[in-house]
Amino acid sequence: MSLETKYNLKSPGVKRLMREAKELANATEEYYACPLDDNLFEWHFTVRGPSGTEFESGFYHGRILLPSQYPMQPPNIILLTPNGRFEINKKICLSISGHHPESWQPSWSIRTALLALIAFMPTQAQGTIGSLEYTAEERQVLAKKSRNWECSICGKISDQLGNGENNASPMLTQEESSMIQNIALKAEEEVNRKEVIESKTMAHDSSNGLNQHEHEIRQRINSDQARFAENNTESNNEQSMTDQLLQESIKKSRRDKFWKTVTWIIILTIVVLVIRRVFFL
Repeated sequence: MSLETKYNLKSPGVKRLMREAKELANATEEYYACPLDDNLFEWHFTVRGPSGTEFESGFYHGRILLPSQYPMQPPNIILLTPNGRFEINKKICLSISGHHPESWQPSWSIRTALLALIAFMPTQAQGTIGSLEYTAEERQVLAKKSRNWECSICGKISDQLGNGENNASPMLTQEESSMIQNIALKAEEEVNRKEVIESKTMAHDSSNGLNQHEHEIRQRINSDQARFAENNTESNNEQSMTDQLLQESIKKSRRDKFWKTVTWIIILTIVVLVIRRVFFL
């Protein structure tokens, strides 16, 4: 069953996708995309890595999953080819993807999403969903391997993109140019921000190095003061214990003297009574 007979052509979303499928039917040097034979809302695409970057010699294949509300809602993009920038088999987070519906414009298209994806590839990952931070050398290795990568549905992806003047990409619209420029500016800002952070970190480390000796001296002084305070505390505790023992000893001595006196009084009393009984009876 053809897509024309399978879907309601009066639906705005279906009409839009059918039109985009015709516009993208011919591959360009930069990208190619088409819907699956049995599903207008799932497309497969191939993009060439942006020139002047570690992705330059690579071919990258993936899936585009379109919501039923397209173009009012953004598509989801999944990379299938290992690339070192995005995780594979996972919906990636871009300003033109389903992770950010608030930034999506209904005037954007699948072609716009592909151009944005190419522009995003050299940017910093910044920990976004589905992003990777491979080194440039690792990405170059993956780019070379991608030339022989094959899709189980589409075949060898490097054969999908066109070559020569007849396959040149159409001119960018003003909106597309503005979007790509914003992505480039954002990438530059991220790099500059990273450099500033690294510079501040280095300056902080340098300052720490200059003050390290002073810091060590302060630590030794604080340690000595702490030991002195601890010794004073122990000395005070020992003095307190000595005083307490002395007081207890004095009390005990007084008690002993008292009972000793009482005992002698009792003995003398008994002696007196005995003498009286013997001599005065």
